[in-house]
Amino acid sequence: MEKLMRQHWWKLLSVLILVYALIAGLTVPLKPNLLSVSPNAATFAEANTFRVLGYNTSFTDDAGELRAWLNYGDGYALRATSVRVVDDRRADVTFDVPDGLPADQPENKKLSLILSGPVTGAFVSPDAVILRQETTPADPAALAEAWTIGAMQAGDLTAHPGMTFPYRSLLAETIRNTYFHVSLWFAMMFLFIAAVVYAVKYLRRKSAQEGGTVTDYTDLRNLTAMERADHWSLVFTGVGMLFGVLGLLTGAVWAKYTWGSWWNWDIKQFTTLIALLIYAGYFVLRAAFPDPERRARLGAVYNIFAFACLIPLIYILPRMSATSLHPGAEGNPAMGGEDLDSTMRMVFYPTIIGWTLFGGWMAGVAYRARVASERLLRRSDAY
Repeated sequence: MEKLMRQHWWKLLSVLILVYALIAGLTVPLKPNLLSVSPNAATFAEANTFRVLGYNTSFTDDAGELRAWLNYGDGYALRATSVRVVDDRRADVTFDVPDGLPADQPENKKLSLILSGPVTGAFVSPDAVILRQETTPADPAALAEAWTIGAMQAGDLTAHPGMTFPYRSLLAETIRNTYFHVSLWFAMMFLFIAAVVYAVKYLRRKSAQEGGTVTDYTDLRNLTAMERADHWSLVFTGVGMLFGVLGLLTGAVWAKYTWGSWWNWDIKQFTTLIALLIYAGYFVLRAAFPDPERRARLGAVYNIFAFACLIPLIYILPRMSATSLHPGAEGNPAMGGEDLDSTMRMVFYPTIIGWTLFGGWMAGVAYRARVASERLLRRSDAY
């Protein structure tokens, strides 16, 4: 590890990746979509006009070429008879709604509104319009034909020409926090893994030394390999704790904008706080013992215990909850298509690497500071 710390290429790489993440994560626009559709219900056998309010849309540039559909699903849809552009963000969309749904029984159906234009691109506003069919239709076959005439065909939808991040109605612009909140947690995990690896190395070297199978001695002014392992475990844990606290704070900011308050006692928030408090106990334990050898041994054992608690607290217990609002809970999968798309992955995964490398750099700086301080102290005691 010390040889790697003397190299500079990966440190430069971490900075370049994080700069890329900041620029791309904060400047790439969100995909156009709709903020509202008014009214949100339609009447059968009438021409229904809806005022749509767009987000990041360019309806003016699409004037004359903007198309819209009310999508029932299963190949059934109504094409708008007219689309009148008011400005870049507002348009009036009119549909001639048949005298029923393409179903042979009473049904309440939420239809998606799909818009497509050469500049704005195609996007879907799910469950935008409600239709209530209270009785069984007299001629389901005729209704099915009316709902298939205007159905979308291949080539009707146009992809957005530029690079965009997905628009999620609940998250909106806060989806960018994925690159900081989530990636910090991943980096924290890698740092804690490095810390527990060095804790195990310390205990193995200590056991071998006591068994007489390995001698690990040096002059009084330098550190043994066993002591170096203890210092590495300490600094990796410290930087991991820093990233964990930053992840908790960025999560609280995100919760404020999506859940309505900074702290909701969601099981993910609660178990994460417990995990960080357990790791905080590692530093309290080390500070309680003045003897370096005893402090290092107990600290290594506690580090292993803390890591064993981290996995169930952060990754297992929250997934068992059916009430958590946090992605990753039961029925609310994380890291899937609802959270990330291919464009976001181009930024998200490199950001994890960037934060991890940067955290390793920080740990290296802290390690060198501790070693230099220890050497100065030992040399002053030697004279």
